[in-house]
Amino acid sequence: MVTALICVDVQKNMLEGDTAVPDVPSVSRELSSLLKRARAAGSPIVHVQNDGGAGDPDEPGTPGWELVCAVQTGERVVRKDQPNTFASNPDLAGWLREQGVDTVVVAGMQSEFCVSATSLAAIDAGFTTVLASGAHVTYDTERPARDIATDVERAVAVFGGLVREAADIQF
Repeated sequence: MVTALICVDVQKNMLEGDTAVPDVPSVSRELSSLLKRARAAGSPIVHVQNDGGAGDPDEPGTPGWELVCAVQTGERVVRKDQPNTFASNPDLAGWLREQGVDTVVVAGMQSEFCVSATSLAAIDAGFTTVLASGAHVTYDTERPARDIATDVERAVAVFGGLVREAADIQF
């Protein structure tokens, strides 16, 4: 069994400055810990980079578009322009299978958009999918971000995904 880590939209516009999500220290710590454990285990790692539109905080080529985590040799970077990473990268599922992956751990931003869509697409592609609780986040709206994240976790579980505390996930 090979487990891959998919880091969704862990970009500077989400974790730095005026456009940062709530509770950056906590989510950054969990993401960093997941990445460290995945690297130590030699697990495949996919960094997903969202291409925002002109004038968006994550417009390609802008500081906000840059990935927060340094990409190491052998790690894959994929770009997307829609919430579902697999739809923007039709070869991703095949590449993961070529690496022997049967399980994916999904973490990153934003819970109710790209994290949810990517998690559900991974389930549809036949991967055991683990959503890393505490390592995905979104913005406060009329509802607190944590409540939105919890709703996403429930939805992913309903569709066959697993939800695990990020600190408890092993690779």
